[in-house]
Amino acid sequence: MKRPNYFQNNSKNTLIEKYHLYKGEKLNWFQVTLRLERSIISIILPWVVLCTVYGIFISCLYHLGLPIAFADSNSIITNAVLSFNIGFTLLLVFRTNTAHDRFWEGRQLWGSLVNTSRNLTRGIWIIVKEKTPQDKVEKEAMLRLVTAFAFAMKLHLRSSPLDTQLASLISEKQYFQLQNTNHPPLQIAYWIGDYLQYQHDRNCLNVYQLTTLHNCVDDLVDILGGCERILKTPLPLIYTIKLRQLLLIFCLILPLEIVSLLNWWTGIAMAFVSFTLLSIEQIGSEIEEPFGFDPNDLPLNAICNTISSNVEELIRLASNNVRSS
Repeated sequence: MKRPNYFQNNSKNTLIEKYHLYKGEKLNWFQVTLRLERSIISIILPWVVLCTVYGIFISCLYHLGLPIAFADSNSIITNAVLSFNIGFTLLLVFRTNTAHDRFWEGRQLWGSLVNTSRNLTRGIWIIVKEKTPQDKVEKEAMLRLVTAFAFAMKLHLRSSPLDTQLASLISEKQYFQLQNTNHPPLQIAYWIGDYLQYQHDRNCLNVYQLTTLHNCVDDLVDILGGCERILKTPLPLIYTIKLRQLLLIFCLILPLEIVSLLNWWTGIAMAFVSFTLLSIEQIGSEIEEPFGFDPNDLPLNAICNTISSNVEELIRLASNNVRSS
């Protein structure tokens, strides 16, 4: 009896394996960490340096004997600062949780897109009857059009132009039409629905089968609408403005509160605290728009490639399938 390899199973939970599963790229631990942190550090680093310099400046003033530190005996100031810290922390937690909810909803929608694409392509291949050899060619083209919907949806959410990967999935005439439309994924959904209706008119689909497949197309459009809702309805800007105001006030007050205890270490403490708080705030700002190009955004390229490989495998296996009598 073969023993289970616990070390091999546990390796799937490592940072490297998780990133590979998430993004489809095989990188070492340092590369993964650097890539995920790079987009955040590049934005917050100037502010961290500014907070550090400010902390050193407060230390210098305190060393010169200026009465800038909060008195330990003044309970009113201490309680006021404590209340401010609690309110600021709660708002920061709210912002992070709200951003994660938007990120997770986006992931659920793209997961639904994968499942709906599988159901639709499987249904088209099995249900639609083939009367001529050309019907099979058109059916394969339609399956790739479902894949094209996913790629067009990704480009639409990113406000990116049509690319060669999308062009390889459709005909030249269709690609030209997409270049002259304002909403490529919606146009592709129309082509899929039109194909299904045409097959029904040719008696290659009955009305119940047509309804089932049309429901899958409707689900594609609903998923597209859900992603557009996330994209075009950002978190109310007043939360972002107020959070950054409170973050600024916190960084201005903190050195006055700790300088009497840390003295020349105040700048180091400010660097650590500001880096932590600014990182959390920037993470929330980054993941609340989950369809972009940032390393921490959703892996839309990997998801689209999954849909493409599923469709191509379906075409390959179904074409070679021989029904047993």
